[in-house]
Amino acid sequence: MSADEDHSGWQLTESDPGVFTELLKTLGVPLVVDDLYSLDSASLAELQPLHALIFLFKWVAGQSNEPSSGGQYDPDFPGFFAHQVVNNACATLAVMNAIANVPGLQMGPQLSELFSFTQGMDPQTSGMAITSSDWLREAHNALSPPSAISLDGLDLPKTSEDAYHFVVYIPYAGSVYELDGLKQAPVRHGEYAESGEGWVAKAREVIEARIATYPPGALEFSLLAVHDDPLPRLQEQLAQLQAAGRQNEASELVVKLSTENSKRERWAFENSLRRHNYLGFIHALLLAMAKAGTLDAAKAGAKKALQERIEKRKKGEAMDED
Repeated sequence: MSADEDHSGWQLTESDPGVFTELLKTLGVPLVVDDLYSLDSASLAELQPLHALIFLFKWVAGQSNEPSSGGQYDPDFPGFFAHQVVNNACATLAVMNAIANVPGLQMGPQLSELFSFTQGMDPQTSGMAITSSDWLREAHNALSPPSAISLDGLDLPKTSEDAYHFVVYIPYAGSVYELDGLKQAPVRHGEYAESGEGWVAKAREVIEARIATYPPGALEFSLLAVHDDPLPRLQEQLAQLQAAGRQNEASELVVKLSTENSKRERWAFENSLRRHNYLGFIHALLLAMAKAGTLDAAKAGAKKALQERIEKRKKGEAMDED
């Protein structure tokens, strides 16, 4: 979640599967995160074993503090739950609330020590411990665009921006829980059947009920799935099929592996762009345009395009992507 001002040292990050997966890798956690565009059985089955669902939605000040979608607060939740005490740490806190409740999950020594340190703490104190961790803040900020320009001290009028918030849905002790760092306690949404789809069937009901509260056609939310890294499993299956001489099935796995590896390469490239400081390039480009006599025309065109976008937004029309 963003705020007008945040001096905690935590920078705003994007809701992007590549960002979350890189963060997990840095933390020594062998899980990956993928966008989830549908909650149908087939889409969820492809991601099994599925450990958590992260729901991103537009946050509105003054919302009710009551549990959502018919759930009930569980103040005696025995797992890990941390409150959000820093605005821009929202994404990483959601990841912490998710992975800390995965039984037997492998993780790096620093993260393991941090979770051990928070044992027995109340949610507020746990949140303070998480966000006071320098190494965790550095891992979080490493995937945020560098802030090259500061507007402090210019006495510019303050503007409010839309804020977005992350909540997590996990299976725990036979029930589906919603972990929202802005809520007083975890929300229990009831037991789930171990047979069939397991916990994701119950989670689907809860999330679909929540999405139904938005206006038809609203696009102010997204869903991410936290699941096992499929690469080791696919590589093992490929080796077995090749050893057995089952080349047709092996060829299908080669395609899946190629797709997965291409996705990782794209994530790595996009993350490298996020880390790059473009200020020098922008300065050189503006100077070149000014020397060529094209800067004024480009500036006028940009102002016109911006005004058109503002008018479309006022009318509630969909805006084109640049």
